[in-house]
Amino acid sequence: MIHADAPACWKPSRTLRRLALGLALLTAPCVLAAAPSIAQEGIVVPAPARDVAARPARTEVAVVAGGCFWGVQGVFQHVEGVANAVSGYAGGDKRTAHYQQVGGGDTGHAEAVEITYDPSKISYGRILQIFFSVSHDPTQLNRQGPDTGSQYRTAIFPRSAEQAEVAKAYIAQLDGAHVYKSPIVTRIEPDRPFYRAEDYHQDFLTLNPTYPYIVYNDLPKVENLRRLFPDRYRGQPVLVSKAQATN
Repeated sequence: MIHADAPACWKPSRTLRRLALGLALLTAPCVLAAAPSIAQEGIVVPAPARDVAARPARTEVAVVAGGCFWGVQGVFQHVEGVANAVSGYAGGDKRTAHYQQVGGGDTGHAEAVEITYDPSKISYGRILQIFFSVSHDPTQLNRQGPDTGSQYRTAIFPRSAEQAEVAKAYIAQLDGAHVYKSPIVTRIEPDRPFYRAEDYHQDFLTLNPTYPYIVYNDLPKVENLRRLFPDRYRGQPVLVSKAQATN
């Protein structure tokens, strides 16, 4: 449910629009059956031929964007080896890293997720494989599902030159293998800081499992992770709220 004490910057019009879209889609099964998306069905793409070199670091960070951050965060919170997944904004200026402004589509920001992971348990390339397989459709330009605008673009925000090179090579590898019917439109945007989103966006999928938008658009992604990557799936998600409590 949406909490009654949500901050004033919560934008009812966008929230209600997502709710209405979710309800409309849920009542139109014949339409859904006729046009399933990659994100709804999931697809196991080949592992990257090139990956970030292993290091003795205890944690590494990856930042990706693939539509509404609720679902992307929810997927990676269920990935074994991920220590935290935080919803936020990347691509624009710190002054405009706020939900109400980002929703206008003219800040340069994308709704993004910062993924902190243990490189001894999962690699950067494996993170990208899951990103391209189940968390979104990388062939949709400036949209995902019912959400449209550059703030919903598919993008990777590398934290190093090596991450950028791996991401670029991986996109070329997948396009060369014709994994998808259309070319990948994921942008690689280096040197873009990540800004954490408002607290009421964190852990949204777990806290609101019956919310229609989540039911239709995002829970299938988590199920696809469990089905297609059983060795990477964990049933108990790692939550931002718990990570904060332990720090």
